[in-house]
Amino acid sequence: MNITKEKIDDLNAVVKIDITEADYKDKVTEILRDYRKKANIPGFRKGHVPMSLVKKQYGKPVMIDEVNKLLQESLSKFLVEEKLDILGNPLPKVQSDDFSWDAETFSFEFELGLAPDFEVNLQARKAITQYKIVADKKMIDDQVKNIQERYGKMITQAEIAENSNITGTFVNLEKEIEKKSTFKLDKIKGKTNGKKFIGAKVGDVIELKTKGLFTDDHLLQNHLGVSHDDAHGLDIVVKFTIEEITETDPAELNQELFDKLFGKDVVKNEKEFKAHLKEDAEKQFEQQSDQQLLNAVTESLIENTKFDLPAEFLQKWLAVGGEKQLTEEEATQEYNRSEKGLRYQLIEGKIAKDNDLQVTFDELKEFAKGYIKGQMAQFGNTNPEEKELEEIAGRILSNQDEVKRLSEQLMSQKLLDFYKENVKLKVKEVSFDDFVKEVYN
Repeated sequence: MNITKEKIDDLNAVVKIDITEADYKDKVTEILRDYRKKANIPGFRKGHVPMSLVKKQYGKPVMIDEVNKLLQESLSKFLVEEKLDILGNPLPKVQSDDFSWDAETFSFEFELGLAPDFEVNLQARKAITQYKIVADKKMIDDQVKNIQERYGKMITQAEIAENSNITGTFVNLEKEIEKKSTFKLDKIKGKTNGKKFIGAKVGDVIELKTKGLFTDDHLLQNHLGVSHDDAHGLDIVVKFTIEEITETDPAELNQELFDKLFGKDVVKNEKEFKAHLKEDAEKQFEQQSDQQLLNAVTESLIENTKFDLPAEFLQKWLAVGGEKQLTEEEATQEYNRSEKGLRYQLIEGKIAKDNDLQVTFDELKEFAKGYIKGQMAQFGNTNPEEKELEEIAGRILSNQDEVKRLSEQLMSQKLLDFYKENVKLKVKEVSFDDFVKEVYN
């Protein structure tokens, strides 16, 4: 067997594999002998079928199968030994018209798309904004108010007032809407709608237009029990029957409430209470600012790291490499959609390799345990035993899909930490509302 590589250019190459009869003959003979022992052909005793008959019946299919196996094994071994960093998979070139399986020697050629050689510039000319989201006074005050209402006492009212909680049923027979809901009157949008509620009593029926009824279309979706798509732009008339009217007597900001929220004596006064709320809120904001930073660094690296790709090869590979073959136009469209992702994948791989960023099993196990603890905390178990964490982590890490998902999350965290230390950043403190305006609008 002879394997050679011809370099077309920096991004494309062709591997040629010549296979002679000596490369496959012994294996084919061994298989045919085994067939002879097991062959059950009328007119011959089992194990006594003439080898010439076995060869005539099975020789060519066995030979073709063995040549193809040898071909794939040899190609894979060659790529590893030559340390060729390829994109996609090798593509077999179409055989010439004079190719025949009746020959004793065969030549095969495979096209390769080679990964480009490049350097990553982490210090872009323009610094990337790293947002530090702070919980401002208004947000904390609103949170305090919401907590007081959530833990307050419900007092029955005779009629609806501006501070009322209203329970009732929305009905529209044509749209098959019949949904019982509870909401505060301040969630109703517009003075005209608000006036319909003020002074109404239990048993009263109010006719309402759904368009612009609530301050948010998502509230309309929840309170009417319609789909997300139906809620947007829904313009029908519904009847609302009032079933209960209450007001909330806000809970006092005292030690009883603090202990209920944070545990005994963790928080001892209103100042500490607000400080705790601020700290918790800003910890949650870190996830959003980190994700935004990762997105911004990704875009910057793609923009500032220049290299060519074997585009023609990749489009050809996309056309024939999947379960469904694509037309040339479809393959081009798919390549255009995936090119940016491929570029970042190569950049990320280069950064990880050059800076020895890797995920070890022990790190993955600890990461899984941290994930489990976070899930348990949401259900009130804030101090699980180590043995329990070990058992659950073991079950999770026995699932390859979970291993892949957690490994990707951990590598993203490692890359984020690396970027924070090595990329040119400028920190900007903003409120959450300003963060949303700057990043998402």
